[in-house]
Amino acid sequence: MVGRARKWMAAAVTTTVLAGGILGTAATAGAETDFYLPPDPLPTGAPGDVLRTAPSDLALRAPVADGIFPGQGTKLLYRSNDAKGAPNAVSGTYIDPSTPWNGPGDRPLVALAVGTHGQGDQCAPSRNLGALVNYNPPLDFFTEYEVLSINALLLRGIAVVVTDYDGLGTPGHHTYVNRAAEAHAVLDSVRAALKLENASVTENSPVGLFGYSQGGGASGAAAELAPEYAPELNLVGAYVGAPPADLVATLKQIDGTLLTGAIGYTINGLADAYPEIRDEIDAEISDRGRKMLAAVANQCVPETVANFAFQRTGDYTRTGEPLDVVLDRLPQVQKILAEQRIGNRTPAVPVLLQHGTQDDTVPYGQGRQLALDWCDQGATVQFLPNTTPPILPGFIINHAVPMIGGLPDSVAYIEARLRGEPAPSNCGAF
Repeated sequence: MVGRARKWMAAAVTTTVLAGGILGTAATAGAETDFYLPPDPLPTGAPGDVLRTAPSDLALRAPVADGIFPGQGTKLLYRSNDAKGAPNAVSGTYIDPSTPWNGPGDRPLVALAVGTHGQGDQCAPSRNLGALVNYNPPLDFFTEYEVLSINALLLRGIAVVVTDYDGLGTPGHHTYVNRAAEAHAVLDSVRAALKLENASVTENSPVGLFGYSQGGGASGAAAELAPEYAPELNLVGAYVGAPPADLVATLKQIDGTLLTGAIGYTINGLADAYPEIRDEIDAEISDRGRKMLAAVANQCVPETVANFAFQRTGDYTRTGEPLDVVLDRLPQVQKILAEQRIGNRTPAVPVLLQHGTQDDTVPYGQGRQLALDWCDQGATVQFLPNTTPPILPGFIINHAVPMIGGLPDSVAYIEARLRGEPAPSNCGAF
């Protein structure tokens, strides 16, 4: 199975490179802004109801006899629920593959939860899948790196739905790494995809969850929450890669690294989702910190890195203490951070959890602990450490390399679950 996945991985890379050479780059288009504005008020309905659709031509595409290769996209605006369970609207993209599904039963569907993109609306996956590079001078640019995973699945005949998450694309701050908001957005993207009239998936389609880094946390949170939030979905497995299951541990890890500015995404997201803690946090932030938070709220990762790499959060606090020290004495904030922890619920489906032992962004220990927690709760877990040696710690290389290196195994794992094959488990062996 892994050998077959590696072949399709190579095909995915080839498709990406060839299409890139043909299509070149494209600038961010502002004409689609109205698509992302939800109806006000939201119409009555249920989570997953489709509010709006539009064609989505993927940048990485080629015409074939039966349509578009590797798939035809549809942009979605759908109902979901925010971190507190209030109705909201989330955008995303469904991609129907041109490759036939050669497994048993109906064509399967994978909800792909993306890794960190940024906090500006221009960073939303649905805005970036249509262009190889979106660029606004001088430093705002983004390329959709998740196309590698998306194509690897499409080339197996697996349909893919990609959520933009709460507030990424749509109005409001993106509630970055918020456990409940991300789980809702992922599960409701599946509901929305299954309701599309021209989709080749059906209510009987087996469904997988797939994500790495921020996406790994979202996939893991969705797997945990599915039994109570979306019990009707035919979920069969989840891939959870390098999940930020413990936000405080992740904050400490990235403070002073290439991704220091991403801490600003978290603070902005918490303040947006939980207004009751805004004043408490603001009282601890310096003027320089407020400028940083305002800046990253409208940036994608490359611009945030260019502006705030290797800075220390102590430079942004009123007392000069690191942010994790400051947050530790704010009871309301601590309570909310504890609510974001992944591992307090039990996935009802088998899970593959991968994590690099030298990860310089999301600490390896929390991935292993999450696997242990789920095993202790009786879940079926396959835990695979990636032992890539440390390369320039602090430059996120040891976070990115395991994502790429683990792709063949992760795709093979999800495909096997979609085919109904028994799931492996190594609980008790790590």
